Parts: sequence; structure tokens; C-alpha cells
Amino acid sequence: MNYTFHQLKVFMAVVEKESVTKASEELNMTQPAVSIQLKNLQDQFEIPLTEVIGRKLYVTEFGKELYQIANKILQEVANINYRTHSFKGMLSGKLKISVASTGKYVMPFYLKSFLKANPNIDLIMDVTNKTRVIESLEKNEVDFSLVSVMPEQLDMEQEILLPNKLFLTGAVDRGLDTSKPMNKSVFDEFPLIYREEGSGTRVTMQHYFQKAKIKPKVRFELTSNEAVKQAVMGGLGYSIISLLSIKNELKAKEIQIIPVKGLPLVEQWRLIWHRQKKMSVVASAYLDFIRLNKKQIYQQHFSWLEKY
Repeated sequence: MNYTFHQLKVFMAVVEKESVTKASEELNMTQPAVSIQLKNLQDQFEIPLTEVIGRKLYVTEFGKELYQIANKILQEVANINYRTHSFKGMLSGKLKISVASTGKYVMPFYLKSFLKANPNIDLIMDVTNKTRVIESLEKNEVDFSLVSVMPEQLDMEQEILLPNKLFLTGAVDRGLDTSKPMNKSVFDEFPLIYREEGSGTRVTMQHYFQKAKIKPKVRFELTSNEAVKQAVMGGLGYSIISLLSIKNELKAKEIQIIPVKGLPLVEQWRLIWHRQKKMSVVASAYLDFIRLNKKQIYQQHFSWLEKY
């Protein structure tokens, strides 16, 4: 047998994506290059690793076992590299973070300087909805999570980074008088666009409506913040959206804020972790970085929020 680490890495990507095409995109390789590496690995085994049925790729039982072994091998290789850097006095290892979807407008700014100062750290960041973020914490799959709504069922610690302001928004061609706040009765008339179940934004909206005894007129729900913005800009309805996510649309006058009494709703973007979490050296260093630099990062990148 003469397989290479590169072949194993390509094979793992194919298994995870269940597609040669998607694996090639993930690895920044051409599709033929991925197919060649997969074939070269397969040629060293008499038992099939994958099979194609009806143009869909399936991983065989043997392929699944090889995936588990390959994963362990590549993790040990990574550990060797991390240990080497550690002996050189360089911070090295993995930093795993799950981010609630709208948090993608926040997290990069709180990572940039840290990763630049520590180029041997491998970042694994999963941008997903609140349900998946909580699941990753429950399963101890990540070092930190970025959320705007604190999970009640978990024993968490937190570092608050910045406010998350949510405003009612609509298309700019609605002909509405936005010079003064409207009464909450507008929700009886305005067709609302909701985020999907499990979204932190949706939870915040629902809490507001319940507390204010409002029965909103829901037109439909969408599964991403970008889809909601496009629907709002297209005049399909109105939505309560995080200010962070519409900075460019406000500048381009593609979306307008509709002032309503009781809004904006204000949560906090917070970095959270299990209270009993045994942090790695990398995770501890990142937390120290956040505590030392979060005010400066806010002033440099997010002070514009104070205008609204």
C-alpha cells in the first residue's frame, strides 16, 4: 500500500460532501483532479470505497470504516505539526466556533487580528441557525459559540461583545411616512416575513409579539437572513431584521427602517462556552484576546450602530 495523506484528505472530503463536485469546490481542486486522487486511493484496495447508483454517490461500509481511520490518522499528523510549533514557542492548534447565522456579520472582526498574530492556528467556524449552535455546545463539538439569545437549558459563561438591534424594515418605495414612530397596530396590516423555526431572530420577534399582545400577519418564512433581505427589497413584505445585516442596504437605499413604538428590539451578541469546559491552550488564548481587545474592536468596526 502506498496511499498518501493527500489522497486520504480528498477521500474524506468526498465522503463528507457525498459528491466529487462538492468536494472539489471544498478543496479548491478541479473535479478531474479529485476523481484521479479518489481512483488512485481506490486502486490500492480490492473492496470498493464508494459506488454510484442513479448518478448519486454512496459510501460503502468499508469506505465508512476507512473514513474513520483516515480521520484519526490526519488528526495525529495535525497534532505532530501543532506540537512542533509549540516547541518553537508558537501558538498552534484548532479553534472551533459555531456562529448563529446573522453572527457572520460580527465574528470575522473578532477573529482577524488574533489569527493574523497566530498564523499556525486552524479555524473551524460553522455558521448555522440557533438550533444547530446549541446542539454543537451540548455535544462539546466547539470551543465557543456566538449567539444573541442565551440558551436557557445550558450552564454557560459569556463575554458580551456588542448590541444586536432589530428594526422593522421594508422596501424604500412603499411611500410610508417614516418621520415619526408608528403605532404597533401596523403589525395588523403589514405582511411579515419570518425566519425559520430555530432562528434566534424569530425567537426574539415572537417574544416581543407575545409580550405586546400582537397577532402578526405572517405572509411566509424563509431559511436565511439573506433570503429575507431580498424578499424585503423585492417588496414581498416586511421583516424585523438585525441592523448589522443591513448596513450596506441602508447606504444603498435599498431597505429602509420603519420606526415603530417599542422598537428596536435589543439583544446582545455574546461569545459563550460551557462553564465546565476544559479549554485548550488556543481557546484560552483566544478568550484572553477577546477580553483585552473587544472594546477596541467595537469602536473600530461597530460604533456606527450608535447612530440608530
